[in-house]
Amino acid sequence: MAELKYDAGAEGGATDDLPAPVIGEHPGPAREPAAADLLARARALLDAHPVADGHSGLSRALRPLSWFDLELGESAVDTDVPRLREGRVGALFWALHLPDGMTGDRAVGATLDQLDLVRTVVRAHPDGLRLAGAPGPVTDVRHSGRTAVLPGPAAAVALGDSLGILRCLHGLGLRALTLTGVSWAGETGLTRFGEEVLREMNRLGVLADLSGAGPDTVRRACAVSKAPVLCTRSAARALRPHPANLPDDLLTALGAAKGLCMVPLTAEQTGPSVRDVADHLDHVRALAGADCVGLSGTYDTGSAHPQDLADVSGYPRLVAELLRRDWSETDIAQLTWGNVQRVLREADFAAREAQRRRAPSTATITDLDG
Repeated sequence: MAELKYDAGAEGGATDDLPAPVIGEHPGPAREPAAADLLARARALLDAHPVADGHSGLSRALRPLSWFDLELGESAVDTDVPRLREGRVGALFWALHLPDGMTGDRAVGATLDQLDLVRTVVRAHPDGLRLAGAPGPVTDVRHSGRTAVLPGPAAAVALGDSLGILRCLHGLGLRALTLTGVSWAGETGLTRFGEEVLREMNRLGVLADLSGAGPDTVRRACAVSKAPVLCTRSAARALRPHPANLPDDLLTALGAAKGLCMVPLTAEQTGPSVRDVADHLDHVRALAGADCVGLSGTYDTGSAHPQDLADVSGYPRLVAELLRRDWSETDIAQLTWGNVQRVLREADFAAREAQRRRAPSTATITDLDG
């Protein structure tokens, strides 16, 4: 499939000239840039610094479909190659969702099935998608005009309380794991085995996702992890009291640990409009810092999305709103692409260092938690 090219200047309309001021008349306030101009600037900026999207439910959304073609376009889902290109999405984490209550061997098997589906879908769409898991390959895929797919996050129950299974999942491409819903990562924080899981994740280069985790787990993971931690779908609880959103003290702690809060584009968590999403981005940036905020479309998860952000093609409209709010191009470049690349680079470095210092862990949950 031929790569689509974008001419940002051609899409933005010209602005009418302002009338000359009358001599002696006090000049009025500067006129706000026209919406078309902001959208053209947003597209141009995203051409250089595309979106690294922290959470997609596409693997689950595709499973019940008997046939689909993501390169041609697929109306049954929120994500396909034409809309990824229109939205300037350069990288995408594909979450490996499990039905509520699934545990044990069934959870392990279902996660393997989803990993297999991700790999199969990517192989079937080589002109638009490529698997990648490290910062160098992710950048290479983006420069080739494709979207880099990073499998994960998976649910912690997918490990079956086994570090050996963690290593196997990593070998199949897993790049992020959500630390919730298991005995060793719950409301009371990480147990000794939970800390060992996190250390082994650091050694492998598997990122820790803390969205939905209890406050004690978030704080302990920030303290123990040698690599940056993620919250792949968390906004500001001060603006919208959703359980997956983070209170101000945890946003500050995440920023101090150089983690990354990826704000979801869902009406439930961030609100019904583009401006509501931008309010959350403003809030997270103010507390955690410009280098600790990212984007998470959360498309194809069954969630409702804000107006004008119904699918992955809408990112330029969100960036245009941020430009209207005088976000600098540097801060937007960090938000869309740079911060995820930083996390991937630091996780890769931490993994190389850990592999030099320690062998694969053979600890079991019985050994450490009794």
